[in-house]
Parts: sequence; C-alpha cells; structure tokens
Amino acid sequence: MPSSPPTTAAFDATHARNYDRQIEPIRGFKDALHLLVQGAFARLPETARILVAGAGTAAEARHLAPLHAGWRFTLVDPSAAMLDAAREHAEAEGFVDRCEFHVGWVSDLPVQAHDAATSLLVSHFLVDEQRRVAFFRDIADRLKPGGLLFSADLAADLEHPSFATVMDLWLTLYVAPERQDSYRAMFGHGVAAHAPAQVEEMMVQAGFAPPAACYQAALIRGWVTRKAAGSGLATCASPLAPSSPRPLPATPRPRPRS
Repeated sequence: MPSSPPTTAAFDATHARNYDRQIEPIRGFKDALHLLVQGAFARLPETARILVAGAGTAAEARHLAPLHAGWRFTLVDPSAAMLDAAREHAEAEGFVDRCEFHVGWVSDLPVQAHDAATSLLVSHFLVDEQRRVAFFRDIADRLKPGGLLFSADLAADLEHPSFATVMDLWLTLYVAPERQDSYRAMFGHGVAAHAPAQVEEMMVQAGFAPPAACYQAALIRGWVTRKAAGSGLATCASPLAPSSPRPLPATPRPRPRS
C-alpha cells in the first residue's frame, strides 16, 4: 500500500500552473527553508544524489542545482501535472539532465542510495499517523547510512495556550478572509494536526536519529536528521529507538474558538 494520499485531484494541471503564485504570500518562509537546506547539505560530496519527496514544481532542486554543479536529483511526486511543471523549470534553468522524474509515491522508487532527501510541506497531508511513519520509512530506505533528511511541515500542539495566536497569524498571512473558517475546520482533517513532538517521534520510528528542530514560522516547523546507524529496509528498526515501537503521543483535537 502506498504511504501517500490516495488522490491527487487537488494537484491537477490548473493547480500546477498556479502553485508558485498561490504560495507567494509565504515565499519568505520557503526561502528561509531553502537556505537552511543549503546549510544542512553543505558538506555533502560533489557528486551527491538528492531525493526530493513531493517535489512539486522542483523548488528545492531549483535552489540547490546552481550551487552544486555535480549534484543529481530524484524528483518524485504523485501528480504528473506538478512534475511536468518541475521538468519545465529544470529545462529552462539548465539542469534537467541532472534530474530523474518519477510520477508516484516514494515507495514506488527503486531502493537506491541517496546522500540526502528533502520533504518540505509534504508529510502533513498524511493525517493517519502510521501512514506518515511509513512515508518517512520509505525515505529512510532510499538513503545511505547516515544520509540526511530535511523535513518541514505544518505542526501544532493544539492544547498549547499559544495555538490560537499562531493559527490566527498563519491565517492572516496565508488564507483569504472568506476561507479562514473553513480552513480552521479542515485543520486536523484535510491536513494533519500532529504536535511537533509527535512528528519527531514518527521520524525516529521510521529509522532516523532524533531530529534537531531548526525552524519555526507560524505553523511551519522544520527539522534536520540522519538515517540512524543500522537502519536498513523497512523491517529494520533504528538502534536509537526502543526494541519495540513506542506509542505515539495522542493527537489532541482542535478546541472550539470562544
């Protein structure tokens, strides 16, 4: 069973054409993420292979490719339309010959050794906790031992006193006023509402070392981690995790606004 969402209808050709414009209100957030990815990957070899999970329009590859002429990129996304847009960008920007494009899930890729992977604003579409763990495990399976993962997603502790303030800030920056009520209702259903500690635990269960939190902008959290020593195929446990998987922290449900 693929560990990714079963439908790509929301990411059709129209969405792909408009995607970069739609995220323009939070472009500064993504620029900061790309700068952090650049720093996290700075010591990779000159011939590194980078897995871009949920590649979208290839924003991560477009940032990294001009900086590292010898790096190659494996771009995977379940939306053919988004990958078509990614290929167009790669052709226009002169690095398409260093790219492999795969329509489908990470689990569909051959188990090949990559030096690092990115997953930016992807895994929060997996509302089910175990499917999200499986997604991270699929990435781990395609990394070399010690390979890096930079992951960023929406994450929030719904019980924390600051949650309402942070959600209001996010909505103000990113969501049109007429859509804000429906976005609040969707949060935790259409996208995951896992707390940061839960997301970190999922990565550990998937075979990564305990991740280092390195970024927050409103609801977006970012982490860098490595594939744990001894972590191999999906059946192999991380030596940094307990011998039996720890239960994930319970997911708090959104509280109604007063």
